[in-house]
Amino acid sequence: MEDHEATVKNRAEELKALAGAKRAVMDATGGGESLVYSTTSFLQLSGGEKASRVWLANFEVVNFLRRLAHAQQSTELFQLAGRISNAMQLAATAGNSDPLAKVKGLISDMIERLMNEAREEASHKAFCDKEYGETKQKLDELKYDIEKYTSKLDKAKSDSMTLKDEVATRQSETAKIIKSQAEADKLRGEEYKIYVQSKADLEQGLSGVRLALKILHEYYSNQASLAQQAPDAPVLHSAAQGAGGGIIAMLEVIESDFGKSLASTEMTEDAAATAYQRLSMDNKLAKKVKEQDVEFKTKAAAGLDKAATEFAADLDSMQTELDAVLEYYAKIRAMCEIKPLTYEERAA
Repeated sequence: MEDHEATVKNRAEELKALAGAKRAVMDATGGGESLVYSTTSFLQLSGGEKASRVWLANFEVVNFLRRLAHAQQSTELFQLAGRISNAMQLAATAGNSDPLAKVKGLISDMIERLMNEAREEASHKAFCDKEYGETKQKLDELKYDIEKYTSKLDKAKSDSMTLKDEVATRQSETAKIIKSQAEADKLRGEEYKIYVQSKADLEQGLSGVRLALKILHEYYSNQASLAQQAPDAPVLHSAAQGAGGGIIAMLEVIESDFGKSLASTEMTEDAAATAYQRLSMDNKLAKKVKEQDVEFKTKAAAGLDKAATEFAADLDSMQTELDAVLEYYAKIRAMCEIKPLTYEERAA
């Protein structure tokens, strides 16, 4: 834009200078031209007078243009003054009746050329402004889209990584639950095996003690009954009632201890079985929840990975388009941002 404005400014100054020169020629020399170049005057004047008047008109016009060129700092006008001086001298020497017509023609041609250049420049500027505007808008849109899709791609990758980490954690926790349940199953199996054996031993022992008590109770009871029925019968063997009573008492204590041990063993088994069932149920529920979480997050991570792949493809496409637009933008700049020629360079 600055280069174009400089070009327009230089051309405007040049057109202003040329218009001033043309106006100066027409206004300042109109009367002199009729006097100097009038047919009657030339017929009545001697050759010396004709040459003197031609020189005078030349001098006035050329000096005016040089003063104007100096004021405008215009090399073009300095050169034009020189060409006008030469043209007028040649016209006077050749006997041309109107040498200023040549001058006016030169100025008019130059003004027309500059006006044509101005129109071409305006058309070129309109083209450049349009291409600049559309290209800049496209660049802004692509840069915005690339930034947006880059952010989406980064977020998709980050979210996918987070989900995969959570899946790995859930899988590790599930593995621990499975291991814990396996250990509980093994321990419960061992506990139940011991319980079965202990119960069998206690029941067998309790059965034996009870059988012994039954036998002793029956024996001593029969002996007492016989003694009461035949008190005078000769005594062949006397039952040791006191010792037998002690044995029975001892067996009854043993029976009680066995019974308590059996009851305690069964209570312990019931508690262990209940705890095992509760632990198994909790592990089963926790395992199911974590497996569902793994399934859901695995699908979500796969969806994010797919989206990330699509975002990456879109970014590649956008980057390719951006590179093409940037290349075109560089060409437009080379075409439209040509450094303007200075007034002196165009006049040279």
